[in-house]
Amino acid sequence: MLGQLPADADAIFFLDFDSLRSSPFLAQILAWAPQSSRDPEYAQFVKETGFNYERDLDRVAIAIMPAGAASNYFLEANGRFDRKKIEAYVAKYGKPQTVSGRIFFGVPLGNPNSDNSAPGHSSRLLYLTFLRDDRVALSSTPLALTVTAPRRISSEEWREHFRRLAGAPIFGIFFQDSSLLNYAQQAPGGYRSPQLAALLGQLEWLTIAAKPEGEVLRVVADGESSSETVVRQLQEMLGGIVMLARAGLSEPRTRRDVDPQVREALVGLLDSADIQKMDRGTSKSVRVSFIVTPKLLEAGHMAATAPGGR
Repeated sequence: MLGQLPADADAIFFLDFDSLRSSPFLAQILAWAPQSSRDPEYAQFVKETGFNYERDLDRVAIAIMPAGAASNYFLEANGRFDRKKIEAYVAKYGKPQTVSGRIFFGVPLGNPNSDNSAPGHSSRLLYLTFLRDDRVALSSTPLALTVTAPRRISSEEWREHFRRLAGAPIFGIFFQDSSLLNYAQQAPGGYRSPQLAALLGQLEWLTIAAKPEGEVLRVVADGESSSETVVRQLQEMLGGIVMLARAGLSEPRTRRDVDPQVREALVGLLDSADIQKMDRGTSKSVRVSFIVTPKLLEAGHMAATAPGGR
């Protein structure tokens, strides 16, 4: 799947739903998630296509490609598909087209039954094609659907990162991603750190992987740079942030204002944090690992469902 992604990707995401289905951790998340089967529109979709993502979707690989101020995307999905039913369903909203011998459908984004899909209405399109009977591709541009042997995605550097992440059912890889800088400068909660933003902007690669281990989720982030100074400063800054967070949670005001369960969960998260500097010879990196526990999930769920919670 990864080898078929477009050559100009600068970020890749991968999810292995097939291996996650047996995870107790995922079961906890799904227990809190809205039940899509209760949505009449989704139920009708399942009836017409025979596809239920909770049962039939196995793996997904997504590539994000730069496109000026915006981004294009390309998504591959492996699973069990009734090709005839799905093609008949999308044909109702998008006329089949052929590019380089491949048939694809351009479908309006959003609810295809809404006015957005009416003739003459300006709407962004989602392009869909079957790469084989058990693999479908979706893209924001039809050109990405014709890719068969990309160069950059098959480079040794990409393959090396794929090998490092083998076995992780969830991961993301970012290559010289300038959006890291923008994210750090616009972090939620009013937090701003130009120094951290500058360090993140100098990373050449960033990988984030997650793997359930029983009822917990282990998360590992690895930021690479050829600069020893950048790696050392980033390690020191991240360590300082963890220390400040621990001190903040111990303050009397925090103990008074923060729900004890939430505070306990956050303390547990910080206690599990491990920040290391690694040297691979050709590159150096800062690796941050931490554990997401059921207590942390419950705390987040409580905050999200509480009146006025965000």
